[in-house]
Amino acid sequence: MEYGFLTLLPPIIAILLAIRTKQVIISLTFGLFIGWTIISSFNPFLGLLATIEGFVGVFKNEGNTRTVIFTLLIGVLIQLIKSSGGIEGFIQSMKVYLGNSSNNKNKIQVGAALTGFLIFIESNISILTVGTIFQPLFNKYGISKAKLAYIADSSSAPSCILFPVNAWGAYIIGLLSIYEGIAPFSVLVSSIAFNLYPILTLIFVFFIASSNKSFGAMKKYENREVIISDKEESVSDGDAKDMVLPLLAMIISMPVFLIYTGWTDTEGHLIDNLWNAISNASGSSAVLYAVSLGIIFTVLLYGIKGKITIKSFISTSFKGMNEMLEMAILMVMAFSLGALCKELGTGEYVAFITKSWLSPAFAPALLFLISCFIAFSTGTSWGTFAIMISIAVPLAQQLDMNISLAVAAVLGGGVFGDHCSPISDTTLIASMASGVDHIDHVRTQLPYALFTGSLAFILYLIVGFTM
Repeated sequence: MEYGFLTLLPPIIAILLAIRTKQVIISLTFGLFIGWTIISSFNPFLGLLATIEGFVGVFKNEGNTRTVIFTLLIGVLIQLIKSSGGIEGFIQSMKVYLGNSSNNKNKIQVGAALTGFLIFIESNISILTVGTIFQPLFNKYGISKAKLAYIADSSSAPSCILFPVNAWGAYIIGLLSIYEGIAPFSVLVSSIAFNLYPILTLIFVFFIASSNKSFGAMKKYENREVIISDKEESVSDGDAKDMVLPLLAMIISMPVFLIYTGWTDTEGHLIDNLWNAISNASGSSAVLYAVSLGIIFTVLLYGIKGKITIKSFISTSFKGMNEMLEMAILMVMAFSLGALCKELGTGEYVAFITKSWLSPAFAPALLFLISCFIAFSTGTSWGTFAIMISIAVPLAQQLDMNISLAVAAVLGGGVFGDHCSPISDTTLIASMASGVDHIDHVRTQLPYALFTGSLAFILYLIVGFTM
């Protein structure tokens, strides 16, 4: 390993500074500067230039560029929905539906968790839908935005990883397909039962939602939010369909575009062709196309109703993008840090120093723990899957270990990083969609994720010693 322990410094410094100072952009910039200075033979001037080029390099990756544009366009869609009165109409409809029940808070939170769980096609679409639909209701009933961010974040990736018929499943099958003697799809399906962290997280999310309980930093935030939100708000007239229909257009088109971007004209059964299409699909393209179609549909819908003009569309669009500008910048920085960690070999270093002393009994728990650390440090679950599956599968074969168990431990650890890391794109999007300060989201969600993560770790120890 060329850089050794130094590979860990940039992400660790960036994460600790962000949590301590709440200045995420400055913290990420400093972490990037440290990393590129290390690569530049500790020359700070060259490190500064390399940091600047690192930001530029983000846009050399088409997937990164699509995600940044997607973030801005989501701002447009949300602002269009706000300006139409659709959100106000949805609140009024929900108030009629909920009536004066004493457990309205529970119903709303369970509804948010169920929405995130059911939209398992793509995690970002899931998070954005939950945030957009339920943020006004959480505000109205005095439920904190931090709780919404937690529910949106923790019901999306676990759902996506447990339902393999999506881009997540296709990606993992692709990683498994290079190994001889195993059936990738069968291994992935068999791993579901062992994928303890997502299962425990979903159970815990629904428990928190249905009981309306909070603890740790979330409880303090919840109490503060109740005081802030206790004031009755005046609600203008609006039509709930003006919010629901645009979001449905985006959600329904997502799997269609997944199939479109991966479709090839081949002979065979339709189901096989569909699965091959999903396996070859571009998730970033499908998401970008889906939100673009959502905007087009929204403009046409509002145009027919006489709710929008070309001038108002342009002004509303710029306003929406402006509100997402900070999030887009954070996304660029997170991608830049991910590229830096790849250049330094951060994930490979962590895997290298641990794989030599893994034993069969401890292997599931340690694979899970290492994957958690890599995903937390790099902010990418998919990158963690790529690194750790290449270790877990050969290791399981050498140790005569259950391959599905090893794969599940890696997948669960990667999802953990998605929930906890301040530099994860899904964590950033959850903060943005819920309207909560990003570091507040990290602070309030971390104890919950650590609780279910600790349970998963203990269970992996038990499974490792009993199987």
